[in-house]
Amino acid sequence: MNLAYLHPRYWLTWLGIGLLRAIILLPWKVQMAIGHGIGLILFYLLKKRRLISCINLQLAFPKLDREQRAKLTKKHFISLAQSLFDSSLAWWGSDKRLHSLTTIEGSQYLSDAKKTNKGIVLLSAHFNSLEIGPRVIGMQTELHVMYRPHQNPLIDELVTQARTKQYGKAIAKDNMRGMIQSLKRGKLFWYAQDQKPPSNKYSIFSPFFNVATPTNTALSRIVKISNASVVPFFTVREKQGYKLIFLPALDNFPSDDLQADTDRINKIIESQIKQYPEQYLWAHQRFRDAPDGSNRYKSHRLLKECLIKS
Repeated sequence: MNLAYLHPRYWLTWLGIGLLRAIILLPWKVQMAIGHGIGLILFYLLKKRRLISCINLQLAFPKLDREQRAKLTKKHFISLAQSLFDSSLAWWGSDKRLHSLTTIEGSQYLSDAKKTNKGIVLLSAHFNSLEIGPRVIGMQTELHVMYRPHQNPLIDELVTQARTKQYGKAIAKDNMRGMIQSLKRGKLFWYAQDQKPPSNKYSIFSPFFNVATPTNTALSRIVKISNASVVPFFTVREKQGYKLIFLPALDNFPSDDLQADTDRINKIIESQIKQYPEQYLWAHQRFRDAPDGSNRYKSHRLLKECLIKS
């Protein structure tokens, strides 16, 4: 450990990490109850993120009325707070604890893909419990994961260490060469491309909840170069714990039509979100850029329609 992390500016970070590691020793339902309370507090405190979530839900679920949208926004903040303990369990919880909290659906689809002896991309999305899935898979087999470096260097180092120990290898999201190398070596690789791409260089507009949304196209290139299989994979939280969901491997992917491939991926992710809408990361500016170059989060109509005043 770098001695620089003993500097006083990191003391609050150390305190927060210590609290999280202590709380995950409590019964799981107690953790979720604490997360419920924190989520309600964050709902009222984080006005900007609350507004972003509300606008996202207007765009994704236009048939919801204001009251329904407000309730779903609140549920999302509760789920978002509970994800603090989901992630902490994934990084520092015991195998026995995670095993007791997890059920798996569709595991035969992963088994079938392994028979091809090729690398496998586990195509996922930013659900609140996303860290749990790789940890559980990592109990049985080596797994490489894509990650976004954290702005706090101490958190980034500790989380990267935990992921490397529990999963196998953590590869930064912009290291495409590293991803391809892992897949060419026949590794299992967790990947999510559903957040707003950092630039338009490798993105196209694709329907996401019937909204033209900039969408990363990297997966098609990665799979074409590495000759990997793609198995959709999602982790969700239920009343008694977590469920890992595997779907059938994608056939004819990538095709010769990049637009069709990208639309297909968005539809798969969208179908899972509809089943667990509060557990998707709505606090992210996923729909910001419109095809005409405007910022949807500055739309007067959307702001006016949002029930929560910020």
